[in-house]
Amino acid sequence: MREQYAFIVGVGLALLAGCGGSDSGSSNAPQNSISKVELGKQLFNDVSLSANRTQSCASCHNPQHGFIDNRLGEDGQVLAASIGDDGVSVGDRNAPTAAYAQFSPEFVAGSRQRFNTDGDFALYEGHLGGQFHDGRAVDLAAQAGGPPLNPLEMNMASKATVVARLLENDDYQRAFREHFGADIWDDAEAAYEAMTQAIGEFENSAEFAPFDSRYDRSLLPVGDEARYTYHPASKAALGKALFFSTEFTNCAACHQLQAQGHQQEVFSGFEYHNLGVPENLSLRAINGVTTVDTGLQQHIDDASLAGKFKTPTLRNVAVTAPYMHNGVFNELSTVLMFYEHMRQRSNGRDSGFVNPESGVAWRAPEVEQNISTTELASGSKDFSDATNREAMECFLMSLTDARYEHLLDAAKVSDCGL
Repeated sequence: MREQYAFIVGVGLALLAGCGGSDSGSSNAPQNSISKVELGKQLFNDVSLSANRTQSCASCHNPQHGFIDNRLGEDGQVLAASIGDDGVSVGDRNAPTAAYAQFSPEFVAGSRQRFNTDGDFALYEGHLGGQFHDGRAVDLAAQAGGPPLNPLEMNMASKATVVARLLENDDYQRAFREHFGADIWDDAEAAYEAMTQAIGEFENSAEFAPFDSRYDRSLLPVGDEARYTYHPASKAALGKALFFSTEFTNCAACHQLQAQGHQQEVFSGFEYHNLGVPENLSLRAINGVTTVDTGLQQHIDDASLAGKFKTPTLRNVAVTAPYMHNGVFNELSTVLMFYEHMRQRSNGRDSGFVNPESGVAWRAPEVEQNISTTELASGSKDFSDATNREAMECFLMSLTDARYEHLLDAAKVSDCGL
């Protein structure tokens, strides 16, 4: 199973490398022809595909802000979950970034060999990949078909009503016939599927995965004028050392997919874990949800999967708050403090720490079963120590794509030595 998964990922990366350009390279193509990727981009940004024509894919995955929903709530904080097309409905999970989602393999039960870990963590066995926090969509095209029909999101009544909206656009009519066949509009089911494929093609493009952060630039050859160097005495350099260490932390076990130094590291192994995240009471007070979010178990009816969610990418993590599947934490430093709390809890100790955002003790996990205590218990560095915590946050800031670096706090960037 381990070799099979490596093959899936390897083939996926090879295929994705060719997804950035037009697939209609014939010189006989109509003059006003657009590529399937460009068609997908137009669909991604089209508010007419929601019931009240107020919301597009980009509303919850803003290309100008790390492909997340950065709309603010009344408290001035980024919303923990997105508001729907009706302006009232609120979901129960944080909208994950669409950036680098193309590297999540199709959902599978299997195993993967981890990098830079000791024998206790060398092999992960369980579910991997897919889209959404619970992997219920096998790939990006399948994921794209969910929000238009979700009553809490774009709220369209049916696939046929979505297709009717598509037919309002003459450019869509021409492009769909060009890419999916002259008879594509004869079948609403097929036309809807074609729409999701086009959006998936766009999300597979280089626009979502530029690999140009400071970290990426540090991997360029010596002598390349674009090469970035971590100053050896900087907080960011210390954070980098901590991140990839097997002795001091265990971050890499779940957040490293390739060997260190690989030029397309996505900083997620796409594993599923229960980290002991508490319920987001503030969000629940707004949306009225009273049921426990059991994560992967909602996709696969198996009690041993309750509470598990897919490991997210750490790319752009410094500019994609709030954090965790339910948006319960607003600050990256809080997440690191939470991990320290869970490290001590997993080692049978009461940390005695308080949540710095609430000022009270950490609440109990929403799902107490199936917590990944082995992974959480490892590491010797204490993230309640400001030196370690700030260093790690600085390294994570260096994973920000170049076009989003202006979103970083300038004072923090300077303090990090970035």
